[in-house]
Amino acid sequence: MALQQCGLNLDRARRELQPHGTLGFPCAGYALRYTDGPEDVIPWHWHEELEIIYAESGDWRVEISGKTFRLEQGDGVVVNADMLHRTAAEPRCEAHSLVFSPLLVAGGGDSVFARKYMEPLVACASFDGCLLSSLAEGDEFPTREFARAFEALALDAPGYEFIVRETLSRIVLALYRRYERDMETGCGESGQDALRIRKMIDYIHGCFSENIRLSHIAMAGGVGERECLRAFRRTLRVPPVQYLLKYRATQGASMLLRDPGRSVSDIAGRCGFDSPSRFSQLFKRFFKCTPREYRKSHSDESR
Repeated sequence: MALQQCGLNLDRARRELQPHGTLGFPCAGYALRYTDGPEDVIPWHWHEELEIIYAESGDWRVEISGKTFRLEQGDGVVVNADMLHRTAAEPRCEAHSLVFSPLLVAGGGDSVFARKYMEPLVACASFDGCLLSSLAEGDEFPTREFARAFEALALDAPGYEFIVRETLSRIVLALYRRYERDMETGCGESGQDALRIRKMIDYIHGCFSENIRLSHIAMAGGVGERECLRAFRRTLRVPPVQYLLKYRATQGASMLLRDPGRSVSDIAGRCGFDSPSRFSQLFKRFFKCTPREYRKSHSDESR
């Protein structure tokens, strides 16, 4: 199986819609090369699969629901299923990633592997993200196993399906042992935050061009304004209004390139800014250039 192209296809709630692998073999590999430019940051998103991200070279930042993992070359992190996360290079990085369904390891939902190991692990409130290096003291087996699985899949080696499933099963077992004492039946406080955040993000992405206030965002999550602020700061580490402004700016950046004939003033209004100057001011804060400079530079790169 060849590596897949990384291209996020997200719904309004930031859930990734792109299939990873196939129904018969639900696992996909990705080779990522990024800089620290705003357009290269992989934004907040989530998917039903687990993901292992490994820094092949350079430094890589992975943020998972309020936690930040800084990976140097040779480090890796496991992201639990259904967990909001985003990644960025610091300042350049090549990373390898495997995204796989729990069913790849567990088989059927009624199997002992599903009920005894995988389901409790995925539901564990303490497990949002975990460094590979923390799974075995004095032993590089987790990173070694990941490299073996990734290479087999990337090279389409004979029987790669067995190799990938075997190595990922060993990593999952190590995760289970790591969190065995923390297994809980409920989703916990962090899980509740994630559910609320998804609802509030869904509202922001659907109505970003409108006159949104903090009270509107809080209402979408079924919480008060103070709880809304706390959930955003705990999970995404930014206030909700700041998240809204940055999302408007990124949507503006996309419109600048997608519709080169549309004026900056028109795009500002379509993104919910009350004036072109306000749009330009915030755009420069996030992208380190004005909207016109951004459009021109990307136009020059395309030529």
